Amino acid sequence: MANLKEIRSRIGSVASTMQITSAMKMVSAAKLKRAQDAILQLRPYADKLRDILQNISSNLDSSVGGDLTVQREVKKLLLIVVTSNRGLAGAFNSSVIKRTNLIVSEAKDAGIEVEILAIGKKGHDLLKKHVTIYKNSSSIWDDLSYENIAALSEEVVEKFSNSEFDQVRIIYNQFKNAATQIVTDEQYLPVELSAEETAEHAVHADYIFEPSKEKILTDLIPQTLKTQLYKTILDSNASEHGARMTAMHKATDNADTLRKELVLQYNKERQAAITNEILEIVGGAEALDS
Repeated sequence: MANLKEIRSRIGSVASTMQITSAMKMVSAAKLKRAQDAILQLRPYADKLRDILQNISSNLDSSVGGDLTVQREVKKLLLIVVTSNRGLAGAFNSSVIKRTNLIVSEAKDAGIEVEILAIGKKGHDLLKKHVTIYKNSSSIWDDLSYENIAALSEEVVEKFSNSEFDQVRIIYNQFKNAATQIVTDEQYLPVELSAEETAEHAVHADYIFEPSKEKILTDLIPQTLKTQLYKTILDSNASEHGARMTAMHKATDNADTLRKELVLQYNKERQAAITNEILEIVGGAEALDS
């Protein structure tokens, strides 16, 4: 009977776990809907802003953008690593950290100094052990607003303009759908417009710009950078909830399967115990008769 008691205890434990994972799945599903709506609404604006930037700069010299477009020899690299403050989200955090470690290793082999701007406690706690942390901005997740992210963008832009960093890159999870998140590595600074993009978005009509193209471009680049970082954070936010919902869905299914197996095992053990008791009674009765 001790074995039956142990199995009953495990069944209760698994059932409790299944209730928790099921509740977490529903919470993540509700948060995912809001996060998904936010990123899907921002993307067209961010893409259009990028198109306008490419359009205006198509016939201008790359130096018009000032310090933010200057390509320097990369001696010091800043990586903006976006993870979450909480776990239980499958490979959401580990995939970003794995990509970051690979980039850090390649940079160090090339003699490039690397620092991390961590947005998310999970990334900060794991990366601080072997990479210099420039800043921990995990508190952004406590108050996710454009104003806070714009302030962080201004700080990074200032550091780049002062040549404290020669290149800034962002590593994050791009949201595709609830089940799919794409680990993405994007160059944030310097602002880079390829020749193909410039030709594709070139201005073919004779527009009159007021103020000048140069002035518009100078004002537009910082705004585009703020929007790009904000889009990155919203992408990661939606990806986190999608990854956690998927992970909790799988955990609930696995717990349900394990519970059914334990119930079947319990019934078998219980039936065996009852059979043994009957055999003992019958054996004892036969011994008395003899």
